[in-house]
Amino acid sequence: MGKIILRLDRIMADRKVSLKELSDRVGVSNVNLSKMKTGKISAIRFSTLEAICAALDCQPGDILEYDPDAVE
Repeated sequence: MGKIILRLDRIMADRKVSLKELSDRVGVSNVNLSKMKTGKISAIRFSTLEAICAALDCQPGDILEYDPDAVE
């Protein structure tokens, strides 16, 4: 079975946005955003995803990727 991979770190680097800056814009704690950056989460709320996309001017598909060959 495949795996969903979070690419938040890549989008943040492309946009030159720090964890603190994104946390302030989105209203999500640094700790939770850090977990998202490192892929250490099992779920994300649509409202959080929407806020991140708005803050980074991106689409959900820019952040989320499905890898059918990845193993957990």
